[in-house]
Amino acid sequence: MSLKWLPIRSKITLLSFSIVFFSLLLGGLILIGNIVELEEDEYGKRAMITAKTVAQLPDVIRHITEPNGWNEMDPIIEKIRIINNADYVTVLNMEKVRYSHPVKDMLGTVSKGEDAGPAFAEHSYISKAKGEVGMAVRAFAPIKNEQLEQVGVVVVGNVLPTMYETLFSLKNEILMIMFLTLLLGVIGSFFLAKHIKQQMFQLEPYEIARLLEERTATFHAMHEGVIAIDKHEIITIFNDKAKKMMNVHGDVIGKNIWDVIPDSRLPEILELDKPVFNQEVRVRGNVITSNRVPIKVNKQLVGAVAIFQDRTETTKMAEELTGVKEFVEALRVQAHEHSNKLHTIAGLIQLGNNEQALKYIFQLDEEKGSFVRFLNENILDDNLAGLLIGKVSRGKELGIEIVIDRKSHLSRFPQDLDHHDFVVLLGNLIENAMAALKTAEHREKRIDISIEQDEELCAILVEDNGHGISETNRQRIFENGFSTKKGFGLGLHLVKRIVEKGKGDMDVVSQQGEGTSFFISFPMNGLEEEE
Repeated sequence: MSLKWLPIRSKITLLSFSIVFFSLLLGGLILIGNIVELEEDEYGKRAMITAKTVAQLPDVIRHITEPNGWNEMDPIIEKIRIINNADYVTVLNMEKVRYSHPVKDMLGTVSKGEDAGPAFAEHSYISKAKGEVGMAVRAFAPIKNEQLEQVGVVVVGNVLPTMYETLFSLKNEILMIMFLTLLLGVIGSFFLAKHIKQQMFQLEPYEIARLLEERTATFHAMHEGVIAIDKHEIITIFNDKAKKMMNVHGDVIGKNIWDVIPDSRLPEILELDKPVFNQEVRVRGNVITSNRVPIKVNKQLVGAVAIFQDRTETTKMAEELTGVKEFVEALRVQAHEHSNKLHTIAGLIQLGNNEQALKYIFQLDEEKGSFVRFLNENILDDNLAGLLIGKVSRGKELGIEIVIDRKSHLSRFPQDLDHHDFVVLLGNLIENAMAALKTAEHREKRIDISIEQDEELCAILVEDNGHGISETNRQRIFENGFSTKKGFGLGLHLVKRIVEKGKGDMDVVSQQGEGTSFFISFPMNGLEEEE
């Protein structure tokens, strides 16, 4: 089986076993080396004590100066060697003649050792040398008579144990330590691997790697943009669609979201700690609909993710459809108006009132031209001007007088809003007012519209004299899907969203039987938002 496919428990157990084993092996070598060094030092000290003890014995001092004195000295030295557990004790006179030696045939012979030189100069020391029976530690001590004159040298040797002998002497301790250490290491590794696997949802590392690859491929294949950040606002996911929408290039994983897309509004979710669905926002000039959701693990906030769709093209299509619809409606109303006016002119001519017919024609031209010129001069957006022309014509057809305040003026749109937003906003407010007037019983049905603007504020007023809104319905008119007439209940909900998008304020005043007014104001420079 390949190591890649080996279960993580086996990997961790095997790794821990190897680490513990090699740690014990390395530590054991160091420890045994220290033990050997300590034994060598101990053997040397013990040999020096024995050597100095022998050097001070009166019998040794007396017999070392006698010819054939080894016959009396050697039995005494042998007893001392056995008592002190020394491997050998050798006594030399000043001519290096052996007066004591483990090998009896060597008594009376001259020693040829080269490391005994300093001892004959009254020095005591310890040396290590390799002999016939192995490496030995030897202690040298001078022998002095009562006149403190050196008369000989005592050499005491202890053979050092081999590495194998040292290991064999500690075999029980070594085996016990290795068994307990490896056992605890394997058990600890097993439970550690079990805990890690539980945290990884019982998945093996190669399975997690495969899931990560699949997740990454899935994110990049999605038609929606996906951006995720952690709790420190660092980007963790940024798929290809999001890069294309936001015109972002290169690898941005690991960067702060504020450095890449300052207006993403994704860090807001970390503060709110609650999701926001289907919100239309502008990011880098694109109109997108986003769902932003906090990411939680074990009920702890760890980040946030945004899934969004680019609505720029959809919005353009909606604008075109809205414009076409309004244009067709305006043409239909104007065709109806012109048909009625032509019938009037034809009737006047048939009655022979040619002068009256001509006067009527000039009057119609003046009224129409004056209204169109006013809109062209004061409402500098053709889409909005076309909407107002169409609504005024539609109102005439329904018997509703739509009056646009001649002080109205609009030269630019508030921040974050465009002509599409104003078309939707005014179109829905006027449609709602006309719907309220359709069921009104009084004769004079009127809608007043005012659009005023200066450097700081843009104010819109749409007021009707319809039947008004009840207190109960007033609390729900902005809910998505709520409607008091046949319809989808989206109009005022869209109006509210546009007001929120432009950071504006909206006041609704309504009295039943008297009418309703909507007053909306937008900041022009965004200062209110900053404050």
